Amino acid sequence: MKLIVRSTLVLWAAALSAAFLGVTFARPDEEKDTPGRGERTVEVVRSGSQPSAKGKAEWFTGSVRIDPLFDATAPSRTSGGSVTFEPGARSAWHTHPAGQTLIVTAGAGWVQQWGGKVQEMKPGDVVRIPPGVKHWHGATATTAVTHIAIQEAVDGKAVEWLEKVTDEQYKAK
Repeated sequence: MKLIVRSTLVLWAAALSAAFLGVTFARPDEEKDTPGRGERTVEVVRSGSQPSAKGKAEWFTGSVRIDPLFDATAPSRTSGGSVTFEPGARSAWHTHPAGQTLIVTAGAGWVQQWGGKVQEMKPGDVVRIPPGVKHWHGATATTAVTHIAIQEAVDGKAVEWLEKVTDEQYKAK
């Protein structure tokens, strides 16, 4: 009897949690997202299936490689890419209308907000850049850095590129 009561409580708690999270369970004959029915399906984008690109000279100083990870797919407006900066490479000053999140995966880098101090970034660090904040990021003078950059577009635009970071700005700490 205790086992039945305990099992019933566990199932009830799971159903209540699922309802709170907006999860629904369907029987196989009620599936709504079945491939072949014109509905949504889970998509796996294979690593390396999208070509790498060099960072544009008007937006970057030094050698920068951009590996696209995912594009915004409606209704989402979020995109992401893995960006590698060789030593001394950096972005131009820029802003993001909905902000940006950087997840550092390798190396060592720097990030700076306009009027602020240069801050170090290391693997495992998460850098949150608020909407509209003028900033730059890139490698240190001696070490490459790779980060995943995630940003959301507003009215179709995810970034506003500004002037390049001067050597004096880059070297000032």
